[in-house]
Amino acid sequence: MRFKFPLFLSLLFGLGLLQSCTSGDEVDFSTEIKPILNKRCIACHGGVKKQGGVSFLFEEEAKSKGKSGKMTIVEGDAHASEMIRRLTLNDPEERMPFEADPLPEEEIELLTQWIEQGAKWGEHWAYQEVEKPEIPDQGQDWSKNEIDHFVVAKAEEKGLEVSKEAEPEVLARRVALDLIGFPAPDSLKAAYLANPTGENYEAYVDQLLASPHYGEKWTSMWLDLARYADTKGYERDDERNIWRYRDWLIKAFNADMPYDQFITEQLAGDLLENPTDDQLIATAFHRNTMTNDEGGTDNEEFRIAAVIDRVNTTWETLMSTTFACVQCHSHPYDPFRHEDYYRFMAFFNNTRDNDAYAEYPVLRHLNLEQKEQLGQLTSWAADHLKEDQASEIKHFIKTFQPAINSLETDEFVNSELSDTKWLAMRNNSSARLSNVDLTNDKKLIFRYASGLRSGSLFLHTASPKGPAIGQFRLNPNKGGWQIAEIPLQSVDGKHDIYFTFSSSELKNTLQTGIRFDWFHFTDAPYENLPKPQQNTFWSLVKTNTEETPIMLDNVEEWSRETHVFERGSWLSKGEKVVAGVPVSLNEFSEEYPQNRLGLAQWMTDKKHPLTSRTMVNRVWEQFFGRGLVETLEDLGTQGAEPTHQQLLDYLSYQFMHEDGWQMKKLIKKIVLSATYRQDSRISKKQLEKDQFNMYLARGPRVRLSAEQIRDQALAISGKLNPEMYGKPVMPYQPDGVWLSPYNGKKWKESDGDQQYRRALYTFWKRTSPYPSMINFDGVGREVCSARRINTNTPLQALTTLNDSVYVDLALHFAQQIELKDIDQSIAKAYHQATGKAIDPKRKEALRKLYDEALKSYQKEEEAEILAFAMVTNALFNIDEVIMKN
Repeated sequence: MRFKFPLFLSLLFGLGLLQSCTSGDEVDFSTEIKPILNKRCIACHGGVKKQGGVSFLFEEEAKSKGKSGKMTIVEGDAHASEMIRRLTLNDPEERMPFEADPLPEEEIELLTQWIEQGAKWGEHWAYQEVEKPEIPDQGQDWSKNEIDHFVVAKAEEKGLEVSKEAEPEVLARRVALDLIGFPAPDSLKAAYLANPTGENYEAYVDQLLASPHYGEKWTSMWLDLARYADTKGYERDDERNIWRYRDWLIKAFNADMPYDQFITEQLAGDLLENPTDDQLIATAFHRNTMTNDEGGTDNEEFRIAAVIDRVNTTWETLMSTTFACVQCHSHPYDPFRHEDYYRFMAFFNNTRDNDAYAEYPVLRHLNLEQKEQLGQLTSWAADHLKEDQASEIKHFIKTFQPAINSLETDEFVNSELSDTKWLAMRNNSSARLSNVDLTNDKKLIFRYASGLRSGSLFLHTASPKGPAIGQFRLNPNKGGWQIAEIPLQSVDGKHDIYFTFSSSELKNTLQTGIRFDWFHFTDAPYENLPKPQQNTFWSLVKTNTEETPIMLDNVEEWSRETHVFERGSWLSKGEKVVAGVPVSLNEFSEEYPQNRLGLAQWMTDKKHPLTSRTMVNRVWEQFFGRGLVETLEDLGTQGAEPTHQQLLDYLSYQFMHEDGWQMKKLIKKIVLSATYRQDSRISKKQLEKDQFNMYLARGPRVRLSAEQIRDQALAISGKLNPEMYGKPVMPYQPDGVWLSPYNGKKWKESDGDQQYRRALYTFWKRTSPYPSMINFDGVGREVCSARRINTNTPLQALTTLNDSVYVDLALHFAQQIELKDIDQSIAKAYHQATGKAIDPKRKEALRKLYDEALKSYQKEEEAEILAFAMVTNALFNIDEVIMKN
């Protein structure tokens, strides 16, 4: 009987649960059941593991039979559900969770009640279509717009009282830092401070939104998301010329480009009809992926690594979803299957780039005269040639595409891939380019480099000794990269092309005679141009230009297949998949093309549950230091609980449906709210109930970003160079910070006032970012960063006190202040740094600092200036300056 007694107790316990759970309020799956499953069950029964054939990740899996043959969950019958039976057993070998403490009785009761009520499944709130919630009635007297009603309602629920409005001087500084990234000049804020009415505050906000510096501030935010850098990453981390993408962002933010268009042009600007140069530059968003120039690496491995990075970045930054884990297995907590990853990856797997050193495809930047020549040439071609021929001529001049990079060659005989990037051929050598469609092709245009005065290159089909279809003889040249053409014999169909090369000049069998960059097989529409236009064509093709890496898709004949990678390994290819999106989100319309443009249309569909929520949450975090959902990178079930879900949904709905995706409308709404304008001082009650201001009953008190700290110091010292756009600059940095392998490049300090440009123009080297930016939580940008985590370290104080940049700016700041009356000078400097009048205690402390410094510098020629520079240097480091409060 002793063996049956535990079973008897278990049955009694189960019957008791059933009896107690047959009534009561309906249990909500998303808020009550899913958290239990995620915490207690999913680790063994989810996307990664399915112990016993049981998974609680998807409804159809949870309501099916496990390996035991028993139903895990039986709708409406907890007694017949194996899940409840295993939770209530006493035998530790059978009770779940295995080798862990049993579930609390209240959790088992909740699960039982849920099953008895029909085990109704549900979707996590963030994966449901955004709907417009009702605006609460609370806060009628205090509120200035709809935002405030939601905030007051939540504050009252938490037993908090909202705060009064901050002083005008504080508010003027706060909103300027948030909108343009540094304190506004006196001329801009004078009218508001002279008469701080609501109307004047709104007018001040409008001026800030209209400032060209607005675009610079918000671009600083986006650069982390785009993993923007001026180098390629990995070991060599050589330079990359991609600053025009940064400039595109500034212009887009300043023009208040609708966010749906903003996303579309970055994801698929090249696929729009007749894309402009700006739309092509926008696609550099996904060319910020790293390129590995190290010799001996596998180009296909790092091409795939770049494609995977694009998938992960798209999800994390644009849809606040941790999707990277789905590369190896179904998501452990959210409704995304392993194959979803590769269906989504198929949208990006057909782009032309393949880890080439020159980062093809690129957009070539012609000068004004060359642009005019191109315009005249394409205008003539459009009038006299077929549309596709005119388009092909223009496209090739601007991009060198479609071209086959020489790193795609193989079957090397006395030849090799030099540094794994270029085909290098020696004397009596050969190499193959496989499966080339030669139908209608008349010419091969190619880019090569050779220092030889003579040599012969032949093209053969089928084998190195097969029929020759073209030849090229080297002539004396100046060396460096050249572009030439070879007439081709007419051959239809796809063929393996073998290149053979020989030169009597090559005596050393190991000496390279010629290197190749790319090959462009063409039907030569440019031959239909008159001689003057042909000359223009070749002049434009052969001219050296700056280039920006862009996205372009393969032509149809070069399209790639996409396969599931078993356990995430690119070497273990599973079933073939086609481009698609997870079925757990909104439908991919049949009207959308199966490419990146269709993907962008799917993401900006108003039924998409994540796109607008993600951006609204990110914008909110910029003002308050934390999002309405703290985890900007994860709105999923493992992300933080939203503090104000209804407010997030309200703003997200408005952003799409009423604001037309325009960010300035969203931003203005936030900064005009009473919530934003609150005093940031904290009461004892607020400290006890809401230490981190999650429920917004006071104004934001946030440490400035790395960029804001630098820009503010430049502004208040009077040294800020307001010049916009252009190549990155190099402000002061000590020797030895950069240790560049291979090329030995050094940090070269910019001349004159170029070193006083805003932070976002600072050259960004991935393996050695600008030190003061990293000390203030800047990121390396090897991959995207959805949010920066603020830290407080001694290095930060050492930066603003001792970094030569801040010492130099402190001296310039001191030189601006007239020193006839030191107390007045201290008050003026303090006001210039903080926007507020100084109190006696602070003035006394700074005066003491000045007097002590003056004693130290009394033998120096400019002792007063140097001593006062100690005061201004201290001002850079005080709480009122480095904090937004």
